[in-house]
Amino acid sequence: MKFWYCLFLLLPALAQAVPGDERILAAREAFRVGDRVAAVIADQTLAASGPHVLDVWVTYWNLRQQLGRQDSVGIPAFLAQQKNTYLAERLRGDWLRERGKQADWTDFASEYAQLEQPDTELRCYALQARLSGQAAAQALDEALPLWFEVLDLPESCKPVMDQLVASGRVQVDDIWTRIRSLLENKRYTMARSAASYLSGDSLPATRQLNDIDSKPQAYLARLPASFASSRPGRELVLFALQRLARSAPEQAAQTLEKLSDRLSPGERAYAWGQIAWQGARQHSPQALSWYALAGQDKTLRLSDEQLAWQVRAALRIRDWPRVLQAIEQMPAALASQPDWVYWRGRALASLGAADKARAQYALIAGKPNFYGNLADEELGRRIMVPPRARTVTSEEMSRVASHDGLQRALALFRLGLRFEGLREWNWTLRGMNDRQLLAAAELAQSNEIFDRAIYAAERTQDEHDFALRYLAPFRDHVLARSRQIGLDTGWVYGLMRQESRFVMNANSSAGAQGLMQLMPKTAAWVAKKIGMTDYHSSQVNTLDTNIVLGTNYMRMVMDDLDDHPVLASAAYNAGPARARRWRAAQPLEGAIYAETIPFDETRDYVKKVMSNAVYYTALFENQSQSLKDRLGVVPPRR
Repeated sequence: MKFWYCLFLLLPALAQAVPGDERILAAREAFRVGDRVAAVIADQTLAASGPHVLDVWVTYWNLRQQLGRQDSVGIPAFLAQQKNTYLAERLRGDWLRERGKQADWTDFASEYAQLEQPDTELRCYALQARLSGQAAAQALDEALPLWFEVLDLPESCKPVMDQLVASGRVQVDDIWTRIRSLLENKRYTMARSAASYLSGDSLPATRQLNDIDSKPQAYLARLPASFASSRPGRELVLFALQRLARSAPEQAAQTLEKLSDRLSPGERAYAWGQIAWQGARQHSPQALSWYALAGQDKTLRLSDEQLAWQVRAALRIRDWPRVLQAIEQMPAALASQPDWVYWRGRALASLGAADKARAQYALIAGKPNFYGNLADEELGRRIMVPPRARTVTSEEMSRVASHDGLQRALALFRLGLRFEGLREWNWTLRGMNDRQLLAAAELAQSNEIFDRAIYAAERTQDEHDFALRYLAPFRDHVLARSRQIGLDTGWVYGLMRQESRFVMNANSSAGAQGLMQLMPKTAAWVAKKIGMTDYHSSQVNTLDTNIVLGTNYMRMVMDDLDDHPVLASAAYNAGPARARRWRAAQPLEGAIYAETIPFDETRDYVKKVMSNAVYYTALFENQSQSLKDRLGVVPPRR
């Protein structure tokens, strides 16, 4: 039995199936498994279905398969016909990528110029195309930031990097700077590749680098007496110290003190910067003193992450002068982020500069996010839902609903081709005005594609509808369960919105499932705790079961963590043990606790959940709210 015929048999289970759906699914499957798309859709069983809104996708899949064989046959015509669409962007990128692999630079620059979102691989092909022309020097100047800023350089970048080194734009110290960054991020094969630009065998085999990574203390304990006589020997010591600092910063600091006189000032400063960064992430009280040691070498440039954690280390102990000093050491682009604008304002206020503090808050106030909310409150304004935009008219709805890109996106969602639907939807919304975005949000909501409704509503600039931006589907289920176990409904919705954007069958890369993104073991544990004797893992994605298990887990972590929503939010994402461990020895302002969470994902998650909860409660109760009150004070660790 042909695979596409199996798909045809499944079609009655699809909601609102229309003629031709089976042909689209068959073509998609043929593309996925490498069969000829054209041959499949020419089959008599499929060919008689008539036109379909997704026929252009079938054409794309067919043309995409031609790359590397017939190359450009039909592609220029398709790009012209589908100008400014997602598929034109994607096929143009695919086409350029294939031509780059073949070093075919004919008309490459003109086609590349029409790409709106080139990735690093295509950027490097475009740079390659210019290296043989009169603009070679300019191309190398533009390529230089890639050496320092992009860890995972694709193969297309290697000829460009070769030219950077050959031209002298990248010096020996620059090579070691890249090697350090790659070692910090466990890119050992890439580090050895970068070391090949140095004379001699500069780094040991990847297996030995893995050994240092897993047992840095053992490596440091058996250092040869001559380790400091060569640059690679010293760099491996720095590598071992930064790996040791990730688990034991105090021990790394003690080891560095013993080896200090055998390292150069710049090497010592680098090592202290690594130890300080890891110490700050582990809330070590010595972190700021280690930062001071790193700062003794004025040539050392700390990374943005190191600078951010210097501020966080000062926040943990409420050292406001040091908070201000650390923010002022940041590059302008980093210091202008809402996080550091707010904390700079707080530091200024604590030091008596009230007018300067208010000027800082005014830069970010009014924005519907964590630090915008906090800035509003520092200026004496509680959090309110902005006036609702005019209701979308039937004419506005009709125009948006008839948009080819959105029609294709809805069809892709309907057929379960979610990946393709997301890209088609998001691309189509580019350049839409507020009225069109609100209509698109209504369109998505009416089709129960809640995450795209939120995505559209969040993009408005002047006219807003927070009832769309903060959708609250499944109200009967959520309200009943939340009230039954005494949970704040605004917080429940705030967490659910962040977990899944209300995609019922959402699955994370880690294995979390459903609206409330429950891990299988957690779901089974909660089911047992609440006496759900008939629970089976296949039920976790069903609406009511997922909400019952998710809300009960929220209740359990609240009970376990002093009934504090900030701690409970952190626990829901990273586990209760970590949430407890991140508390301080003294009571800690909720906003500072959130800002100093070591995991980037969890830190961002907690901030968004708490800000979401404010807006949901404001919508549900039609009253202004206080984020600061919700954050409260996190009690000390026991």
